Amino acid sequence: MPHERFKSCIEACTQCAVECKHCAAACLEDPEVKMLVRCISLDRDCALICQTASSLMAAGSEFAAEICRLCAEVCRACGEECRQHDNEHCQRCAQACERCAEECEKMAVVTV
Repeated sequence: MPHERFKSCIEACTQCAVECKHCAAACLEDPEVKMLVRCISLDRDCALICQTASSLMAAGSEFAAEICRLCAEVCRACGEECRQHDNEHCQRCAQACERCAEECEKMAVVTV
């Protein structure tokens, strides 16, 4: 079963999507929301690509490795942005992004 082979990557992508959605929502409530525009935008992009990568891995798609390479790139950018903010939700998001990027990079190498 394809989803068993990539279980840790699927879980990392799913967790990252959840953290990114939470981070974006919390940033929108921040009084300094204008300072968080890039963070919110990257959170949204990251959540979408993580969900897509997870779905493609679960389905055993031939494009999963390619999407995971892109997912890792988006996760790295999102994590770097979130690290710049002191909010707890941004720090949790950055951790999830970093873990997801690592898992996606491993997955993309394994399937090449």
